[in-house]
Amino acid sequence: MHIIAVLNRDGGTLRTMDLDAFCDDAQARFAAHDHQLECRVVAGDAVEAALRQAATSAGVDAIMAGGGDGTISAAARIAYETGMPLAVLPAGTMNLFARALNMPLVLEEALEAIAGGTVGAVDIATANDRAFVHQFGVGIHARLVRIRENMTYGSRAGKMLASLRAIGAAAINPPRFEAEFHTSEGAERRRVSGIAISNNPLGEGHIHADRLDAGVLGIYIAAPVSTSELLRLSMDLFMGTWRESPMVSERAVDQVTLHFPKRKRGAHEVIDGELIALDRSVMLKLHPQALKVILPKIAAPAGPA
Repeated sequence: MHIIAVLNRDGGTLRTMDLDAFCDDAQARFAAHDHQLECRVVAGDAVEAALRQAATSAGVDAIMAGGGDGTISAAARIAYETGMPLAVLPAGTMNLFARALNMPLVLEEALEAIAGGTVGAVDIATANDRAFVHQFGVGIHARLVRIRENMTYGSRAGKMLASLRAIGAAAINPPRFEAEFHTSEGAERRRVSGIAISNNPLGEGHIHADRLDAGVLGIYIAAPVSTSELLRLSMDLFMGTWRESPMVSERAVDQVTLHFPKRKRGAHEVIDGELIALDRSVMLKLHPQALKVILPKIAAPAGPA
């Protein structure tokens, strides 16, 4: 296979690496599996253009994206639109899509898993036709991202600290709003503090999917919360016990339309971590097996000595 790797030199752990040496190592590993790997190291603001160029180049069999969740989400969107298989090289803070793919999180191990992997297909979701691989959110999540974007941090630990500070700031006045849910089962109107919709239901004890072939969206609704309740819910998320919270309800559907009858000017939604303007109505849909990916080859566990 001829694979073009686009590496975001401003993203996550790649910022502090010798990327020339990393690319040399990656090319040697792929050559050992009879693949030709071409590395393109670009700045963060050039990632999408580089990925699209790679995905539409003649003679290319797959693209590989290296960076954080934002880079991977952009790559998945382009892969979905072009039909080009995508390999995910996790170099971010959370690496949520990589975790859902069961991709090793150590970069050298991920390279080996991709080089020895096979092309398969997984589910992907859309929000008003914009593709996402992890999650759509409004309310609490959007408030946290908006607050955090006004903070500066230069490391993974700094980003996590900024997230904690954002939770404290958001808890002073938690969002509360009206939302309508339209599914094949009917319509429902609720007052909520947050809505999160994931590409496949989230796994137990964490905030990423355990599988990407269930063919349904996971819908998670946070009831209107007070300051103390939001802080408690944040702790539940951190501890992985959020499913036990009486403030959270969940369901699974293949499609849902959200309508916000009292949407405020300047309201936002979050799609795979990116803050964008919220439409008054958003149709979310699951597309089964519509994203081609390189599924990792998982190393066999070591036998007894």
